[in-house]
Amino acid sequence: MLRRTLLKASAVVAASALVPAAFAGTLGTDYVKLDTPLVGGEGKIIKVWSYDCPFCFKYDVGVDPKVMPEAEKASGLKFDMYHLETKGKFGRAASEFLAYCKLEDKKAGVESVEDPKSLYKKAKDAWYQAYHKKGERWAAGEEAFLKTAFDATGITADAFAAARKTEDVQKLADYWKPCYDVAKIQGVPAYVVNGKYLIMTKSIRNVKGMVDLITELSKL
Repeated sequence: MLRRTLLKASAVVAASALVPAAFAGTLGTDYVKLDTPLVGGEGKIIKVWSYDCPFCFKYDVGVDPKVMPEAEKASGLKFDMYHLETKGKFGRAASEFLAYCKLEDKKAGVESVEDPKSLYKKAKDAWYQAYHKKGERWAAGEEAFLKTAFDATGITADAFAAARKTEDVQKLADYWKPCYDVAKIQGVPAYVVNGKYLIMTKSIRNVKGMVDLITELSKL
């Protein structure tokens, strides 16, 4: 129930924006400092997520589009995403495919994971919609799971097969593995600011409050 607080608040963001947010940025209540900084998190707002996490999907649709553009603008940080491969039957396959998408996006000059042209975003959205809206569980196996992403991105099975075990793809997929230690603290989605501070989503009451918290943490 606590996770639903922010989701409900986002639905009335226009109204909540008129009300001053109760914001203190209290360590242990609003955020915790990670014992070990999340690799690659400096200068970023990292969202740890999984394709089979219902709250990750709900935040992706109802919270991130409202919070992250404002948070990026206010904090100067860049929003990014790390996929949690330990959750979901096809977690490793998803991480490898998303890593390949990230590399292809970079080649194409697509820098944001929220850019409509991003292959990463297209794959993410396709899995989310199939799993959480259509009830797809890909009983036929990994090939069927990947086909959902192939169809959404235009990437062919042959192209991915050729790139999947390359050093670059494996290195990036492995690079996200430490996010498991973050996910253990309060589950996913998990938002990490500057690689050091994990937002306690249960304490967020509205969109402005989350933006303000991210902004404050970016200055610590």
